[in-house]
Amino acid sequence: MTQPKDFGFDDDAAMLRDTARKFLADHLPTDKLHRLVAANSDPYRTPACDWDQNLWRQIVALGWTTVAVPEADGGMGMKLAALAGLAEEVGRAALPSPFIATALATLVLRECGGEPARKLLGEIATGRAATLATTPRSGAWEIDACAVRLEGGKLQGSAWFVQDARKADVLIVKAASADGIALCAVPVNSAGVDIVPDAIIDLTRDQAHVQFDNVAVAPGQVLAAPGKGAAALAAAEPALLTIIAADMCGAAEWLLQTTAEYARLREQFGHQIGYFQAVKHPLVNLMIALDQAKSLVYNAACAVDSEPERAPAYARMAKAAAADVAAYASNRAIQFHGGIGFTWECAVHLYTKRQKHNQMFYGDGSYQRAKLAELLMGAVGSGAAVGYSSP
Repeated sequence: MTQPKDFGFDDDAAMLRDTARKFLADHLPTDKLHRLVAANSDPYRTPACDWDQNLWRQIVALGWTTVAVPEADGGMGMKLAALAGLAEEVGRAALPSPFIATALATLVLRECGGEPARKLLGEIATGRAATLATTPRSGAWEIDACAVRLEGGKLQGSAWFVQDARKADVLIVKAASADGIALCAVPVNSAGVDIVPDAIIDLTRDQAHVQFDNVAVAPGQVLAAPGKGAAALAAAEPALLTIIAADMCGAAEWLLQTTAEYARLREQFGHQIGYFQAVKHPLVNLMIALDQAKSLVYNAACAVDSEPERAPAYARMAKAAAADVAAYASNRAIQFHGGIGFTWECAVHLYTKRQKHNQMFYGDGSYQRAKLAELLMGAVGSGAAVGYSSP
Protein backbone atom coordinates (compact mmCIF):
# COMPACT_ATOMS: atom_id res chain seq x y z
CA MET A 1 0.00 0.00 0.00
CA THR A 2 1.34 3.45 -0.91
CA GLN A 3 1.11 6.47 1.33
CA PRO A 4 -1.77 8.90 0.77
CA LYS A 5 -1.23 12.52 -0.15
CA ASP A 6 0.07 14.81 2.61
CA PHE A 7 0.81 11.80 4.87
CA GLY A 8 -2.94 11.40 5.45
CA PHE A 9 -3.07 14.72 7.32
CA ASP A 10 -6.51 15.74 6.06
CA ASP A 11 -8.76 18.74 6.68
CA ASP A 12 -10.15 17.24 9.89
CA ALA A 13 -6.65 16.73 11.27
CA ALA A 14 -5.70 20.30 10.35
CA MET A 15 -8.83 21.66 12.03
CA LEU A 16 -8.07 19.65 15.17
CA ARG A 17 -4.49 20.95 15.25
CA ASP A 18 -5.49 24.57 14.67
CA THR A 19 -8.23 24.43 17.30
CA ALA A 20 -5.79 22.92 19.80
CA ARG A 21 -3.21 25.61 19.08
CA LYS A 22 -5.70 28.40 19.74
CA PHE A 23 -7.14 26.71 22.82
CA LEU A 24 -3.72 26.25 24.42
CA ALA A 25 -2.58 29.76 23.49
CA ASP A 26 -5.72 31.15 25.16
CA HIS A 27 -5.72 28.93 28.24
CA LEU A 28 -2.04 28.23 28.85
CA PRO A 29 0.13 31.16 27.77
CA THR A 30 3.80 30.84 28.67
CA ASP A 31 3.60 33.15 31.68
CA LYS A 32 0.76 31.08 33.15
CA LEU A 33 2.70 27.88 32.49
CA HIS A 34 5.71 29.27 34.33
CA ARG A 35 3.60 30.26 37.34
CA LEU A 36 1.96 26.85 37.37
CA VAL A 37 5.02 24.59 37.30
CA ALA A 38 7.96 26.81 38.27
CA ALA A 39 6.73 28.64 41.35
CA ASN A 40 9.39 26.94 43.48
CA SER A 41 13.01 27.23 42.30
CA ASP A 42 14.50 25.26 45.21
CA PRO A 43 16.57 22.44 43.66
CA TYR A 44 15.92 20.30 46.74
CA ARG A 45 12.15 20.72 46.66
CA THR A 46 9.88 17.69 47.05
CA PRO A 47 8.98 16.29 43.60
CA ALA A 48 5.86 18.17 42.55
CA CYS A 49 2.83 17.27 40.48
CA ASP A 50 1.63 20.67 39.28
CA TRP A 51 -1.11 20.73 36.67
CA ASP A 52 -4.43 22.40 35.96
CA GLN A 53 -7.10 19.75 36.44
CA ASN A 54 -9.84 22.09 35.22
CA LEU A 55 -7.90 22.55 31.96
CA TRP A 56 -7.67 18.75 31.68
CA ARG A 57 -11.45 18.48 32.04
CA GLN A 58 -11.85 20.98 29.22
CA ILE A 59 -9.44 18.97 27.07
CA VAL A 60 -11.52 15.85 27.68
CA ALA A 61 -14.69 17.77 26.80
CA LEU A 62 -13.06 18.86 23.53
CA GLY A 63 -12.58 15.18 22.67
CA TRP A 64 -8.80 15.02 22.54
CA THR A 65 -8.72 11.71 24.39
CA THR A 66 -11.03 10.18 21.77
CA VAL A 67 -8.79 10.90 18.76
CA ALA A 68 -6.90 7.58 18.77
CA VAL A 69 -9.75 5.49 20.22
CA PRO A 70 -11.52 3.42 17.52
CA GLU A 71 -15.07 4.46 16.66
CA ALA A 72 -16.37 1.07 17.77
CA ASP A 73 -15.08 1.82 21.27
CA GLY A 74 -16.54 5.31 21.56
CA GLY A 75 -13.77 7.36 19.95
CA MET A 76 -13.20 9.32 16.73
CA GLY A 77 -10.84 6.72 15.28
CA MET A 78 -8.69 9.29 13.48
CA LYS A 79 -5.41 8.47 11.79
CA LEU A 80 -2.12 8.67 13.67
CA ALA A 81 -1.19 11.80 11.70
CA ALA A 82 -4.05 13.60 13.45
CA LEU A 83 -2.82 12.48 16.85
CA ALA A 84 0.72 13.54 15.89
CA GLY A 85 -0.57 17.02 15.02
CA LEU A 86 -2.28 17.21 18.40
CA ALA A 87 0.87 15.99 20.20
CA GLU A 88 2.89 18.63 18.38
CA GLU A 89 0.64 21.36 19.80
CA VAL A 90 0.86 19.83 23.27
CA GLY A 91 4.66 20.00 22.97
CA ARG A 92 4.51 23.58 21.67
CA ALA A 93 2.60 24.56 24.84
CA ALA A 94 4.66 22.23 27.10
CA LEU A 95 1.28 21.18 28.49
CA PRO A 96 1.46 19.65 31.99
CA SER A 97 -1.22 16.96 31.80
CA PRO A 98 -1.63 13.20 31.39
CA PHE A 99 -2.46 13.67 27.70
CA ILE A 100 0.73 12.22 26.17
CA ALA A 101 0.87 9.36 28.69
CA THR A 102 -2.78 8.53 28.00
CA ALA A 103 -2.25 8.71 24.25
CA LEU A 104 0.64 6.24 24.48
CA ALA A 105 -1.46 3.91 26.62
CA THR A 106 -4.28 4.17 24.07
CA LEU A 107 -1.95 3.12 21.26
CA VAL A 108 -0.92 0.01 23.20
CA LEU A 109 -4.52 -0.84 24.07
CA ARG A 110 -5.49 -0.71 20.40
CA GLU A 111 -3.06 -3.55 19.74
CA CYS A 112 -4.32 -5.74 22.58
CA GLY A 113 -7.75 -6.59 21.28
CA GLY A 114 -10.22 -8.35 23.52
CA GLU A 115 -13.02 -7.04 25.70
CA PRO A 116 -10.95 -5.75 28.66
CA ALA A 117 -8.83 -3.55 26.37
CA ARG A 118 -11.88 -2.31 24.47
CA LYS A 119 -13.65 -1.48 27.71
CA LEU A 120 -10.69 0.57 28.92
CA LEU A 121 -10.46 2.35 25.57
CA GLY A 122 -14.07 3.43 26.03
CA GLU A 123 -13.26 4.74 29.51
CA ILE A 124 -10.26 6.68 28.16
CA ALA A 125 -12.54 8.28 25.58
CA THR A 126 -14.63 9.66 28.43
CA GLY A 127 -11.63 11.04 30.31
CA ARG A 128 -10.00 8.28 32.31
CA ALA A 129 -6.25 8.92 32.31
CA ALA A 130 -3.85 6.02 31.82
CA THR A 131 -0.10 5.51 31.69
CA LEU A 132 2.34 2.74 30.81
CA ALA A 133 4.26 0.94 33.57
CA THR A 134 6.54 -1.14 31.38
CA THR A 135 10.17 -0.28 32.16
CA PRO A 136 12.55 -1.92 34.67
CA ARG A 137 14.93 0.01 36.90
CA SER A 138 17.79 -0.50 34.43
CA GLY A 139 15.97 1.79 32.01
CA ALA A 140 16.08 -0.81 29.23
CA TRP A 141 13.46 -0.06 26.59
CA GLU A 142 13.59 -3.61 25.22
CA ILE A 143 10.17 -5.25 25.15
CA ASP A 144 11.36 -8.37 26.99
CA ALA A 145 12.95 -6.33 29.82
CA CYS A 146 10.63 -6.61 32.79
CA ALA A 147 10.85 -6.41 36.58
CA VAL A 148 7.22 -7.24 37.43
CA ARG A 149 6.01 -10.83 37.76
CA LEU A 150 2.50 -12.17 37.33
CA GLU A 151 2.02 -15.36 39.30
CA GLY A 152 -1.16 -16.82 40.68
CA GLY A 153 -3.18 -13.80 39.59
CA LYS A 154 -0.99 -11.35 41.53
CA LEU A 155 1.65 -8.80 40.55
CA GLN A 156 4.96 -8.52 42.36
CA GLY A 157 7.89 -6.25 41.52
CA SER A 158 8.45 -2.71 40.30
CA ALA A 159 8.06 -0.57 37.19
CA TRP A 160 10.21 2.52 36.69
CA PHE A 161 10.11 5.73 34.66
CA VAL A 162 6.31 5.76 34.79
CA GLN A 163 5.16 8.99 33.16
CA ASP A 164 2.62 11.22 34.93
CA ALA A 165 1.85 8.42 37.38
CA ARG A 166 0.25 10.79 39.89
CA LYS A 167 -2.07 12.20 37.23
CA ALA A 168 -3.22 8.80 35.95
CA ASP A 169 -6.22 6.75 37.04
CA VAL A 170 -4.98 3.40 35.75
CA LEU A 171 -1.63 1.76 35.04
CA ILE A 172 -1.00 -0.49 32.03
CA VAL A 173 1.49 -2.90 33.58
CA LYS A 174 3.89 -5.17 31.69
CA ALA A 175 4.42 -8.37 33.66
CA ALA A 176 6.48 -11.48 32.99
CA SER A 177 5.05 -14.92 33.62
CA ALA A 178 5.91 -18.53 32.91
CA ASP A 179 4.01 -18.23 29.63
CA GLY A 180 5.50 -14.93 28.51
CA ILE A 181 4.75 -11.21 28.77
CA ALA A 182 1.27 -10.10 29.83
CA LEU A 183 -0.36 -6.67 30.05
CA CYS A 184 -2.66 -5.82 32.94
CA ALA A 185 -4.83 -2.83 33.84
CA VAL A 186 -4.28 -1.80 37.47
CA PRO A 187 -6.14 1.14 39.04
CA VAL A 188 -3.67 3.39 40.87
CA ASN A 189 -5.65 3.05 44.10
CA SER A 190 -5.46 -0.75 44.15
CA ALA A 191 -4.28 -2.43 47.36
CA GLY A 192 -0.54 -3.10 47.20
CA VAL A 193 0.25 -0.34 44.69
CA ASP A 194 2.77 2.20 45.96
CA ILE A 195 3.61 5.17 43.71
CA VAL A 196 6.98 6.69 44.65
CA PRO A 197 7.64 10.09 43.00
CA ASP A 198 10.98 10.64 41.25
CA ALA A 199 12.91 13.91 41.25
CA ILE A 200 13.30 14.82 37.56
CA ILE A 201 14.35 17.99 35.77
CA ASP A 202 11.21 18.21 33.61
CA LEU A 203 8.83 20.51 35.47
CA THR A 204 5.96 19.87 33.05
CA ARG A 205 5.71 16.20 34.03
CA ASP A 206 5.82 14.05 37.08
CA GLN A 207 7.52 10.66 37.01
CA ALA A 208 7.48 7.82 39.50
CA HIS A 209 8.48 4.26 40.11
CA VAL A 210 5.68 1.96 41.15
CA GLN A 211 5.97 -0.94 43.58
CA PHE A 212 3.55 -3.86 43.27
CA ASP A 213 3.17 -5.96 46.40
CA ASN A 214 0.89 -8.93 45.70
CA VAL A 215 -1.53 -6.78 43.71
CA ALA A 216 -4.53 -8.88 42.73
CA VAL A 217 -5.39 -8.99 39.02
CA ALA A 218 -8.86 -10.16 38.06
CA PRO A 219 -9.44 -11.86 34.68
CA GLY A 220 -11.16 -8.70 33.46
CA GLN A 221 -7.99 -6.71 34.10
CA VAL A 222 -5.82 -8.84 31.80
CA LEU A 223 -5.51 -6.79 28.62
CA ALA A 224 -3.12 -9.15 26.83
CA ALA A 225 -2.80 -12.72 28.06
CA PRO A 226 0.63 -14.12 29.00
CA GLY A 227 2.56 -14.68 25.81
CA LYS A 228 0.65 -12.02 23.86
CA GLY A 229 1.74 -8.83 25.60
CA ALA A 230 5.10 -8.62 23.82
CA ALA A 231 3.41 -8.71 20.41
CA ALA A 232 1.04 -5.91 21.41
CA LEU A 233 3.92 -3.73 22.64
CA ALA A 234 5.97 -4.42 19.52
CA ALA A 235 3.06 -3.52 17.27
CA ALA A 236 2.48 -0.27 19.17
CA GLU A 237 6.13 0.79 19.44
CA PRO A 238 6.35 2.71 16.11
CA ALA A 239 3.33 4.78 17.06
CA LEU A 240 4.74 5.46 20.54
CA LEU A 241 8.03 6.73 19.10
CA THR A 242 6.17 8.88 16.59
CA ILE A 243 4.02 10.65 19.18
CA ILE A 244 7.00 11.37 21.44
CA ALA A 245 8.87 12.75 18.42
CA ALA A 246 5.88 14.96 17.54
CA ASP A 247 5.90 16.41 21.07
CA MET A 248 9.61 17.23 20.65
CA CYS A 249 9.01 18.92 17.30
CA GLY A 250 6.32 21.10 18.83
CA ALA A 251 8.59 22.18 21.67
CA ALA A 252 11.45 22.82 19.21
CA GLU A 253 9.12 25.02 17.16
CA TRP A 254 8.38 27.11 20.26
CA LEU A 255 12.10 27.45 20.99
CA LEU A 256 12.81 28.49 17.40
CA GLN A 257 10.01 31.06 17.17
CA THR A 258 10.68 32.50 20.62
CA THR A 259 14.41 32.84 19.91
CA ALA A 260 13.82 34.39 16.49
CA GLU A 261 11.47 36.95 18.04
CA TYR A 262 14.04 37.77 20.71
CA ALA A 263 16.69 38.22 18.01
CA ARG A 264 14.45 40.81 16.36
CA LEU A 265 13.99 42.75 19.60
CA ARG A 266 17.34 42.58 21.38
CA GLU A 267 19.89 45.15 20.22
CA GLN A 268 23.66 45.06 20.62
CA PHE A 269 26.42 47.05 18.93
CA GLY A 270 23.81 49.25 17.29
CA HIS A 271 21.91 46.39 15.59
CA GLN A 272 19.27 43.82 16.39
CA ILE A 273 21.22 40.67 17.24
CA GLY A 274 19.49 38.84 14.40
CA TYR A 275 21.51 41.04 12.07
CA PHE A 276 24.66 39.11 12.87
CA GLN A 277 25.49 35.95 10.93
CA ALA A 278 26.51 34.14 14.12
CA VAL A 279 22.86 34.35 15.18
CA LYS A 280 20.79 34.22 12.01
CA HIS A 281 22.64 31.35 10.31
CA PRO A 282 22.20 28.89 13.20
CA LEU A 283 18.53 29.82 13.38
CA VAL A 284 18.14 29.01 9.69
CA ASN A 285 19.96 25.72 10.26
CA LEU A 286 17.56 24.99 13.11
CA MET A 287 14.56 25.75 10.92
CA ILE A 288 15.82 23.35 8.24
CA ALA A 289 16.56 20.59 10.76
CA LEU A 290 13.12 21.04 12.33
CA ASP A 291 11.38 20.80 8.96
CA GLN A 292 13.28 17.58 8.27
CA ALA A 293 12.30 16.12 11.65
CA LYS A 294 8.64 17.06 11.19
CA SER A 295 8.59 15.44 7.75
CA LEU A 296 9.97 12.26 9.27
CA VAL A 297 7.38 12.36 12.05
CA TYR A 298 4.43 12.59 9.69
CA ASN A 299 6.00 10.05 7.35
CA ALA A 300 6.21 7.64 10.30
CA ALA A 301 2.64 8.42 11.40
CA CYS A 302 1.38 7.76 7.90
CA ALA A 303 3.33 4.51 7.70
CA VAL A 304 1.69 3.23 10.89
CA ASP A 305 -1.68 3.59 9.14
CA SER A 306 -0.79 2.68 5.55
CA GLU A 307 2.60 0.90 5.45
CA PRO A 308 2.96 -0.96 8.76
CA GLU A 309 5.86 -3.04 7.47
CA ARG A 310 7.93 0.16 7.12
CA ALA A 311 6.69 1.86 10.28
CA PRO A 312 9.39 0.52 12.67
CA ALA A 313 12.22 1.95 10.57
CA TYR A 314 10.44 5.23 9.83
CA ALA A 315 9.54 5.74 13.49
CA ARG A 316 13.13 5.27 14.64
CA MET A 317 14.26 7.76 11.99
CA ALA A 318 11.70 10.25 13.29
CA LYS A 319 12.64 9.79 16.95
CA ALA A 320 16.36 10.13 16.17
CA ALA A 321 15.88 13.30 14.13
CA ALA A 322 13.53 14.83 16.69
CA ALA A 323 15.95 14.06 19.53
CA ASP A 324 18.78 15.76 17.67
CA VAL A 325 16.76 18.86 16.80
CA ALA A 326 15.48 19.05 20.38
CA ALA A 327 19.05 19.27 21.68
CA TYR A 328 20.09 21.81 19.05
CA ALA A 329 17.02 24.02 19.56
CA SER A 330 17.50 24.04 23.32
CA ASN A 331 21.18 24.89 23.04
CA ARG A 332 20.69 27.75 20.59
CA ALA A 333 17.72 29.17 22.50
CA ILE A 334 19.71 29.42 25.72
CA GLN A 335 22.78 30.88 24.01
CA PHE A 336 20.92 33.46 21.91
CA HIS A 337 18.87 34.68 24.87
CA GLY A 338 22.20 35.71 26.35
CA GLY A 339 22.37 36.63 30.01
CA ILE A 340 18.70 35.85 30.71
CA GLY A 341 18.69 32.56 28.80
CA PHE A 342 19.81 30.45 31.74
CA THR A 343 17.78 32.22 34.43
CA TRP A 344 14.83 30.68 36.21
CA GLU A 345 12.55 33.52 35.14
CA CYS A 346 13.12 32.83 31.42
CA ALA A 347 10.70 30.16 30.19
CA VAL A 348 13.33 28.64 27.91
CA HIS A 349 14.42 26.36 30.74
CA LEU A 350 10.96 24.75 30.91
CA TYR A 351 11.19 23.68 27.28
CA THR A 352 14.84 22.69 27.50
CA LYS A 353 14.08 20.36 30.40
CA ARG A 354 11.05 18.88 28.67
CA GLN A 355 13.19 18.28 25.59
CA LYS A 356 15.95 16.59 27.60
CA HIS A 357 13.38 14.28 29.16
CA ASN A 358 11.87 13.41 25.77
CA GLN A 359 15.28 12.81 24.24
CA MET A 360 15.90 9.93 26.64
CA PHE A 361 12.30 8.67 26.68
CA TYR A 362 12.25 5.40 24.68
CA GLY A 363 15.87 5.98 23.70
CA ASP A 364 17.88 8.93 22.39
CA GLY A 365 19.13 9.53 18.87
CA SER A 366 22.15 7.24 19.17
CA TYR A 367 19.99 4.42 20.49
CA GLN A 368 17.45 4.84 17.70
CA ARG A 369 20.15 4.87 15.01
CA ALA A 370 21.66 1.67 16.42
CA LYS A 371 18.22 0.03 16.35
CA LEU A 372 17.64 1.34 12.82
CA ALA A 373 20.94 -0.14 11.66
CA GLU A 374 19.93 -3.45 13.21
CA LEU A 375 16.62 -3.34 11.34
CA LEU A 376 18.23 -2.53 8.02
CA MET A 377 21.52 -4.44 8.18
CA GLY A 378 21.28 -6.91 11.05
CA ALA A 379 23.76 -7.39 13.88
CA VAL A 380 26.77 -6.15 11.88
CA GLY A 381 25.00 -2.89 11.10
CA SER A 382 24.03 -2.29 14.71
CA GLY A 383 27.54 -2.92 16.00
CA ALA A 384 26.55 -6.04 17.97
CA ALA A 385 29.10 -8.14 16.12
CA VAL A 386 31.93 -5.94 17.37
CA GLY A 387 30.76 -5.68 20.94
CA TYR A 388 28.54 -2.58 20.73
CA SER A 389 26.02 -2.41 23.54
CA SER A 390 22.87 -0.39 23.11
CA PRO A 391 22.23 2.04 25.98
